[in-house]
Amino acid sequence: MKKIILFGALLAAVVACLPAQAQKAEPVRVVKAGTGKKIDVYVGKQLFTSFLYPDSLEKPVLYPLRPADGKVVTRGFPLQPKAGDPTDHPHHIGLWFNYENVNGLDFWNNSYAIPKEKKSAYGWIKTDRILTTSSGQTGVLAYHANWTNQANEVLLEETTRFEFSGTGRARTIDRVTTLKAVVPVTFNDAKDGLLGLRLAHELQMPSTQDQKFTDSKGIVTVVKAGTDHVPNGSYLTSAGKRGNDAWSTRGVWCKVFGKMGADSVSIAIIDHPGNPNYPTFWHARGYGLFAANPLGEKVFTEGKSAKNLRLEKGESATFRYRILIDDGSKTLSSHQLDEEAATFAKKNTASK
Repeated sequence: MKKIILFGALLAAVVACLPAQAQKAEPVRVVKAGTGKKIDVYVGKQLFTSFLYPDSLEKPVLYPLRPADGKVVTRGFPLQPKAGDPTDHPHHIGLWFNYENVNGLDFWNNSYAIPKEKKSAYGWIKTDRILTTSSGQTGVLAYHANWTNQANEVLLEETTRFEFSGTGRARTIDRVTTLKAVVPVTFNDAKDGLLGLRLAHELQMPSTQDQKFTDSKGIVTVVKAGTDHVPNGSYLTSAGKRGNDAWSTRGVWCKVFGKMGADSVSIAIIDHPGNPNYPTFWHARGYGLFAANPLGEKVFTEGKSAKNLRLEKGESATFRYRILIDDGSKTLSSHQLDEEAATFAKKNTASK
């Protein structure tokens, strides 16, 4: 009997260490939710995430994100605030894709909190049609959107395809976004971009300094260092940078990891060699912003070099990312993420 128990424990440990793609895939369902602009994605019987695309959000988002155990790994505020949620940066919602400076327009920081008289400086991403939804071992969702100014003049056409998959302990999102210039467009080198994710309170890094947050009503909250005992996360990049040292560095992948309840949770973003300015810079902040920004080179290198992406009318750029969410007794190892990155690199290598 002891041998059987030991064998079972060993087998469970081996399975837990297998890469996500080596485990049994669960069916994925991509379904319209109600009458609003919302599409739900299920892995097995569990709701994984929802695609929200009302114009009131200023851009389409995946929100919230859940690992296999059902916990929510993205911040609740501002859509579904939870007790203790930081209320800074109301434009940080779930998982999104936009940029701070496109022909001088700020798409990244636009939100309901921007006063009407200042809105003209901000861009808007308006989803005008869903192109594809399909279910199966891999779920697919594709949409078309326009990047516009406040006069509704289109700068860029966006076509994005999501592929969702999952197992008993892992969730995977492959995102391919192509931006086609309707007019000549310059992505001026800026800090805030491009693929962003706002983490749950638990996955923030513990703060060693006082933190000041201003909410959408201008109310300032100061959190004293050492008084917030919920955050326990940290970052690790493919280049071996840890914690706050991950910010502004390049890497093929970056993961955030921490405890949520009894489980270890990790979220990894993997860059693709077909992307502009590969490998990306990581805009990974301890307060919970986790972003990949290949176009912020001037900021991240302290002015040593810059990356201004120019698209003439009719030209396009394609960006590909893989997001892995895992929970269990251990987080994804560097070796597993290296293998995932190598697999992802072979997928759709040629730029469009």
